[in-house]
Amino acid sequence: MTPADSATLIADAAAAEQLPLSKQLKAGTRRNHDTVDTLVMQARPFESLVRYGCFLHVQHRFHGAINTLYDDITLNRLLPGLSELPRFEAVCADITDLGLPLPPTPPAVATTSTHAALGWLYCSEGSNLGAAFLFKETQQIGLNGENGARHLAAHPDGRGLHWRQFVALLDGLELCESKRDEAVSGAVAAFDFYRAALRELFPTI
Repeated sequence: MTPADSATLIADAAAAEQLPLSKQLKAGTRRNHDTVDTLVMQARPFESLVRYGCFLHVQHRFHGAINTLYDDITLNRLLPGLSELPRFEAVCADITDLGLPLPPTPPAVATTSTHAALGWLYCSEGSNLGAAFLFKETQQIGLNGENGARHLAAHPDGRGLHWRQFVALLDGLELCESKRDEAVSGAVAAFDFYRAALRELFPTI
């Protein structure tokens, strides 16, 4: 066996062991995800309409900052159908439903690369999968998918199917390890951004 053959075998073995991108993102952000989940629960966003209003302002800041990513041409080539998924307008409608003034649209997040942007989108779309519990909680304070909790309502195709379709697109991307690392870094940055917004807009946590 020649050195070139050995190098090919090693490369093939490494590729076979490589996690799907979605699983690499999940593994690389587990701690960040858990700390954000803990903070959300500590914020008690469904204790009252007032506290839920604070939660909507957090959502407005996050989804407003990433809204332009959903229209990015390069990202839509990588993830067909992406432009149909943003929730910023639904967040704005929810704020209006509560009779609250709309905050100014947040500045668009400056991701470090297209692949880092994939990590931000993974964080956003993953939160939609986990929103089933949050959506149920909004019903305890008189809200629903047509009033105040539009952005937490399930995708028309269902949460599970929508998420599986998104993950399939992510996992179908052929990315080298450095680009995968950029995606993980982007997801970490997204969780950091959301955590900072929680701490600022829920001053009691």
